[in-house]
Amino acid sequence: MRNAIFVAGTDTGVGKTVVTGLVAKYLAGEGYKVATQKWVETGVTKSKAVFAFKLPASPHLAAKSEGKTINIAKIKNDLKKLSRKADIVVIEGTGGLMVPLTEKILLIDVVKKLKIPVLLVCANRLGAINHALLSLEALKARKMKVLGVVFNHISKKENRSILKDNPGIVKKFAKKVPVWINGWKKT
Repeated sequence: MRNAIFVAGTDTGVGKTVVTGLVAKYLAGEGYKVATQKWVETGVTKSKAVFAFKLPASPHLAAKSEGKTINIAKIKNDLKKLSRKADIVVIEGTGGLMVPLTEKILLIDVVKKLKIPVLLVCANRLGAINHALLSLEALKARKMKVLGVVFNHISKKENRSILKDNPGIVKKFAKKVPVWINGWKKT
């Protein structure tokens, strides 16, 4: 899909919502008509997501707990409708790239099938290097377009040397993939 960006996470709670909002705000400021979308949200009672479930769990399990199934065709159709109304749709992912939407379909594979470029969000903390590089490897293995990696500072309790090193070392291994820290500082 040419007029969409998928904001994926390396994990849950890494700041996808914040980055989705910042990307949408930036693009709107550049004159684009922007829409945002979230396909699946779990652990909620109210949501504007295409599919929302009460159990804070993997999408497939949260849906199963309510006797439901996530319908991929509905996700695609809703995205098509939204993309007709906007210049660009910024889609917020659920959890990490490899979460199952159903017992047969991973989130990353739906994004690939729809040919949506990915902006990867990673919490800047201990373990971030591994999470970022594994996610980038999964994207690379599927020959998916990666727009960049955004490192979010989630906790002030982390060791500063770790926070400083994480984006730089990921950039060295990710080679041509742009890396940003918090507020779009490119490394």
